[in-house]
Amino acid sequence: MQLGVIADDFTGATDIASFLVKNGMPTIQLNGVPTGDTPISSDAVVISLKSRSCPAELAVDQALSALRWLQEQGCQQIYFKYCSTFDSTAKGNIGPVLDALLTALGEKQTVISPALPVNGRTVYQGYLFVGEQLLNESGMRHHPVTPMDDAHLGRLTERQAQGKAGLIPWSVIDAGPQAVAEALEALRHTDVRYVVLDALNEQHLLTQGIALREMKLVSGGSGLAIGLARDWASRHGSQQDGAQAGMPVAGRGVVLSGSCSVMTNRQVAAYQAVAPARAVDLTACFENLDDYVDMQCDWVCSQTATGLAPMVYATAQPDELKQIQEKYGNSASSAKVEQFFAQLAARLLERGFTRFIVAGGETSSIVAQTLGVQAFHIGPVISPGVPWVRDTRQTLSLALKSGNFGDEHFFARAQQEFPV
Repeated sequence: MQLGVIADDFTGATDIASFLVKNGMPTIQLNGVPTGDTPISSDAVVISLKSRSCPAELAVDQALSALRWLQEQGCQQIYFKYCSTFDSTAKGNIGPVLDALLTALGEKQTVISPALPVNGRTVYQGYLFVGEQLLNESGMRHHPVTPMDDAHLGRLTERQAQGKAGLIPWSVIDAGPQAVAEALEALRHTDVRYVVLDALNEQHLLTQGIALREMKLVSGGSGLAIGLARDWASRHGSQQDGAQAGMPVAGRGVVLSGSCSVMTNRQVAAYQAVAPARAVDLTACFENLDDYVDMQCDWVCSQTATGLAPMVYATAQPDELKQIQEKYGNSASSAKVEQFFAQLAARLLERGFTRFIVAGGETSSIVAQTLGVQAFHIGPVISPGVPWVRDTRQTLSLALKSGNFGDEHFFARAQQEFPV
């Protein structure tokens, strides 16, 4: 096994796995750290955790558990994958996990590379941009769990981690892999522990992939995977297309949206205009969850008049979300929404649904866990970073979307481009 990816949430894991497969590196994704004997035969394995917003100590424990399993498989390079918008608070979890992984591997330095230009995430002079906006001026400043108030990756990292951050600017990366390698070597002789890498375009990611091929621990969003996979494929003569194994199965589908991101709000609004949709009543969830899940399940099953799958959504605008959190509490509201979607997904699986399109990292994770998904093949890409995936054991396909990924018509395109 060449590459072992430790991803801090489920959709992020699927995101990076799709980029690895698309760029020539055979990949299997696992839902959590395997227990017992789990035979794996792949050049890359992605382990999805649920550690983005849990207590930092738990995130560290999960990451170290994944690292131990990957080391037992003889993995050569470890990749800690987090969101391209660096979702994290001043106390973690990215920094504490990186510190723990560096210590466990006996390494003194790693890189910070969250850029994904194809989705508008770029890094310039160490500042993270979302489209044309600085991170802290984008919709991420309203994130209900990890509101982002600073766009400077060096400062963000130093707040969380135990060490100093440095920068390799775009001008050095523009000069090619050798220039990047030399800059990294120079920084190794200083007290810089975390090296932020600028990236304005895909070529910068390809340069990073070549320059970092021997680094034992790297970190970033899914964009860096493009460079690493492309470099691996060029050296191994691989032109493999692994997407066929993950083609979506036939059968009834449903759209479940638990994200409150700016893009998901737009996607929900666009889908409401063309397909049956129903909002989640959080009060009903708190008052009698089981009966409410049954009612929503019956409604979903009754929607057969349109070719597009029905949607159940808990998506809310910032002002509405604030009112909900004030009434029920932030953590309690999030937990109840996850519980609702988990139970609804389980009921629908029992009734024969085989296609689940899910928006939101936390929602995707709990749905996949509830459906018993342990490992799956990566299928065709719907939008950059969002493929269809197919369970290795069940007749079950999922499209798992991080909040801000995809275009406005993502939900409809996922079905129309890959019809039953």
